[in-house]
Amino acid sequence: MKKLSIHAFMHVPYEGLGCMEHWIAQNNHSLSYTHFYENYQLPNQDDIDWLIIMGGSMSVNDETKYPWLVEEKEFIRTSIKKGKTVIGICLGSQLIAEVLGAKVY
Repeated sequence: MKKLSIHAFMHVPYEGLGCMEHWIAQNNHSLSYTHFYENYQLPNQDDIDWLIIMGGSMSVNDETKYPWLVEEKEFIRTSIKKGKTVIGICLGSQLIAEVLGAKVY
């Protein structure tokens, strides 16, 4: 298997990757993070193969309270258009659904 560059979007400090992190390490893939609850920087999309978007207590509609959601949604949308593997857990799946045109409520 090709060594993958995997990037994870984290929305809250108490939501980890769990067994996915073990699989990534066991297969010698690289893993980087964006922690939206801290000062964050988005990666260069050309430097990642997979994007994992984790959960959080916020809603996809909370852009006023969490303005970084706008930038995050655009990053997800562009990642999908570029053919990246994009995986969403809980909030992450809702963000994917919204950028693909679904109504999330």
